[in-house]
Amino acid sequence: MPRFIIYALVFLGAALMVFNIFGFIRFAFSIRNRIAFKGKSGILYVPIFLLVFFLFGYLAVGLFGNPDLIVAGILFFGSVFVCIVYYLISGITKRILENEEIEARLIASEESNKAKTSFLAGISHEMRTPMNVILGLDDIVLRDPALSGETRRQLEKIRLSARHLQGLINNILDMNRIETGSLQTRNEVFELSETLAQVNAIVQTVCDEKGLLFLCDAQEAASGRFIGDEMQLKQVLMSILDNAVKYTDAPGSIELRFEPGPETEETRAVRFRISDTGVGMDKTFLSNIFNVFTQEDASSTNRFGGSGLSLAVTKSIVDRMGGDITVESQKYVGSTFTVTIPLRRAPAEETVSEEAGDPVSLEGRCVLIAEDIPENAEIVQDLLELEGVETEHAENGALALERFRNSEPGHFDAILMDLRMPVMDGFEATRSIRALPRTDAKTVPIIALTANAFESDVQASLDSGMNAHLAKPADSDLLYAALRRLIGNNVQAEEKA
Repeated sequence: MPRFIIYALVFLGAALMVFNIFGFIRFAFSIRNRIAFKGKSGILYVPIFLLVFFLFGYLAVGLFGNPDLIVAGILFFGSVFVCIVYYLISGITKRILENEEIEARLIASEESNKAKTSFLAGISHEMRTPMNVILGLDDIVLRDPALSGETRRQLEKIRLSARHLQGLINNILDMNRIETGSLQTRNEVFELSETLAQVNAIVQTVCDEKGLLFLCDAQEAASGRFIGDEMQLKQVLMSILDNAVKYTDAPGSIELRFEPGPETEETRAVRFRISDTGVGMDKTFLSNIFNVFTQEDASSTNRFGGSGLSLAVTKSIVDRMGGDITVESQKYVGSTFTVTIPLRRAPAEETVSEEAGDPVSLEGRCVLIAEDIPENAEIVQDLLELEGVETEHAENGALALERFRNSEPGHFDAILMDLRMPVMDGFEATRSIRALPRTDAKTVPIIALTANAFESDVQASLDSGMNAHLAKPADSDLLYAALRRLIGNNVQAEEKA
């Protein structure tokens, strides 16, 4: 074996060892800067000192020794082995650090989502409180028959603008719940025709105000009781119908049609077609219509406004319900949305809990209002007095509990309970009322009337013993309907007992 090959292996091994030494130096500095060793970072330099010692051994053998092929091979492949170990250690460490960074980002993202949810819950409460005052006072004044035509038109514009702002708030909250996975789908028994009757009544009123023709055969065609999320179904239909009204000018028309979908022994798909003669959309835009913050005309000249959120929220809700939504549209001709949602059939023995019982008159009923903001309490009192309801006001949950405890059994026909109150909140007040040792403590209807509008707030209200949850700003018709239904249920239960 030529001697130059033997010495070449020795000095190549020495050169590779120099590379290994600088590699471990870079590795030690990078690790020391990214991981806290608490004063024990010196352990990172131990391999470096050992490799430097070996390097001197390589040089001593090459310069002063008389190595043979076996020694030269051992030295060379020893450097190769160290190089392989270096790459393995650095690769494994890099992967561990990357995983730790990913985990840290996930934790930070979760904390950020929690903070965002908390912020939105707080800001929603703060925004809904003045909105409740604006819409409540506007509703009360509009009921005055002595209003002049011009004043009535101005008040109606205030109501429309406030409702628009309320819709934006709701869309932002819904999108946040969808992003964080906190939007829950409830399974409850409901009568489909009754659900559509409520949608029909609201849309008919809005169309009459704008001079639009509203055609609806859905209420008559849809029949049967189903298990699903009635509120989200109504939200889907109302969102599309609201858009149809917004983008259709008088004397246009809007149509809601019902078509039965595929059926099985346990499920039945319901299909709704919502058509309008509005401005329509270009076919190139249809593929983006359900994207967040997307509008066909996002310029400052867009006369319809909007945030581009409602249809994105609608699509997400339909997907969560296992349904499908499609759209067909032609510019300046109109649009047609088709929504198909599968619903479970309700067994014959199940009852429609939300709609059970015959509504009763509110005339002469007595309602306790637990509300810490005087303006909100005054508005609710005024709205109830328009229906002949007598009211009493408690400034916090503790006073509401005391007033109910000191009243005669049956004195209060219902309680409207705010959730956020000083001294004692609505949850604790409700649980305390339900625990009282008197005949009506467990049966008196308690309705949450609050700016807390998240699904978790609704569930928390029901879990605490409340019968229903209404979000501020409360719609007067919904408030009256809830009181009539729940008081009627209670009256019927007492009569049967």
